[in-house]
Amino acid sequence: MPEDGYRTETDTLGEIRVPADAYWGAQTQRALENFPVSGLRPHPALVRAYVMVKLASARANTDFCKLTTKTSAPLEQTCQEVLVRGALMDQWVVDPFQAGAGTSLNMNTNEVLANRANEILDVPLGTYAPVHPNDHVNMSQSTNDTFPTAMAVALLLEGAALADVFDDVADTLTEKGREFDSVIKSGRTHLQDAVPVRLGQEFTAYGEAVRRSGQRLRRALDALREPPLGGSATGTGLNTAAGYAEKAVGHLAEVSGVYLRRASDLRHAMQSMAPAAEVGAALRGAALELTRLANDLRLLSSGPRTGLAEIRLPTVQPGSSIMPGKVNPSILECLNMVAMQVVGNDTSVAMAVAAGQMELNVFMPLMAHNLLESVTILKNFLPVVAARCLRGIEADANRCRAYFESSVGLATLLNQHVGYAKAAEVAKEAVATGKSLRALILEKGLMDAAALDAALDPHRVTEPHDPTP
Repeated sequence: MPEDGYRTETDTLGEIRVPADAYWGAQTQRALENFPVSGLRPHPALVRAYVMVKLASARANTDFCKLTTKTSAPLEQTCQEVLVRGALMDQWVVDPFQAGAGTSLNMNTNEVLANRANEILDVPLGTYAPVHPNDHVNMSQSTNDTFPTAMAVALLLEGAALADVFDDVADTLTEKGREFDSVIKSGRTHLQDAVPVRLGQEFTAYGEAVRRSGQRLRRALDALREPPLGGSATGTGLNTAAGYAEKAVGHLAEVSGVYLRRASDLRHAMQSMAPAAEVGAALRGAALELTRLANDLRLLSSGPRTGLAEIRLPTVQPGSSIMPGKVNPSILECLNMVAMQVVGNDTSVAMAVAAGQMELNVFMPLMAHNLLESVTILKNFLPVVAARCLRGIEADANRCRAYFESSVGLATLLNQHVGYAKAAEVAKEAVATGKSLRALILEKGLMDAAALDAALDPHRVTEPHDPTP
């Protein structure tokens, strides 16, 4: 190793100093110096997917005898080291905010794989022979077709895992729906008293919302299954062998375990990033549903003395640095923030998708970063929401029934017994006096206790039923 800890490399712009023990090279080093933006590194799933692309491409080039065993064997070994053991992951160092199209990440990948492949052959780092970053690792490829392909594979893998998480959360909410099925309460529309609903019905509906979010995500991910790999720089397949695209995509499907097919039009697949927009929209839709869910649960648990307090959330941490005994809905507040971030990420993705020009959209790095961040934060936190919040929710059945019996929404039930006008009169008196609808109905002799109890049966008043003969 040089005494000052650096080696000097040369690229088409001239000489540049690179850390002597770094597996990256000149072009990655220039990106480090040019784009010190966020302090972040590429998403690990994107790195792994990019290595899969390089491995699939190497196998396809070997099939066409464009790569010899001397170069393909150490390159194959290097890719497997990364994919199987997670080796060298700290060598992907370029900022997600980088040169357009993702050239910096592509070259970071090419240089790391080339240097390690040469090291396997006992060649010093920075030599780039016999394995060269451009001539061999990047053979038959361009950033323009490899980056969107890597983004697609990463999202398919990570997105599928998130969709499964949505299903798990939906199952948790549905189970709560069964647990709370007999708990009757007042419904609320416009945040005002409405006709009754069972607490279990509310939770079952929440579960359905989350389940459908997973379904929409799966449908959106399907649009990613035609990557532009093999399109080279502009979708024409320049410098690739006839049949390379089919071979490379086939190898990539095998390496990744993801169903892929050759794009029917490589130019379209490279120009249009609409599939990324579809995934972003699905994630945004899920975030909006989760926001609504979190807000409802925060309202339902508000109190414990001066709020609705129809449900109790598990206690996870003290809620105040100054108010002793205060407990906040911390898990749900964090869920709100996660959802807000996802919505913001999708706004950036949408702008980036619309900004593509001619044969290329250069803003793919922003898309990949934001989409994968959204998937990651949802995938990481939703299981926590289920485990530390949803599963431990308890119902205050007595409070729910008290609201039910005092709600002016019960006046609607009187329509079929005393008529709309009389029911409205009783409702107004309940508001003016503070008396419950039940008490006033009995006091005025509008119904006897037995008839009223039958009329207020939780299932009768919360589901369609045939009128009594």
